Amino acid sequence: MKIALRIIIALVFGFIIYGIYTNSVSEGEGEKFIGIGVLIFAFVLMPLFIYHRYNGRDLSQYSFKNLFQPGNKIEDVIKRNEQKKD
Repeated sequence: MKIALRIIIALVFGFIIYGIYTNSVSEGEGEKFIGIGVLIFAFVLMPLFIYHRYNGRDLSQYSFKNLFQPGNKIEDVIKRNEQKKD
């Protein structure tokens, strides 16, 4: 996965740099390459990166479902989360 992410980021930078170069040589031609690079970054690279980083982690500590139960004060929840980290 790490190698695939590096290849995709190189591809994105390649599209953007080629688009900037092409745009400086001939007006308006490079904008589609820049746009393709940005779209690949936004819709392919970022979701893959987020999946790669959070795969196998416990994400329950980031939810708000236990925060607003009766008897829970925000300060108590923050203290419990700090104690879990230690």
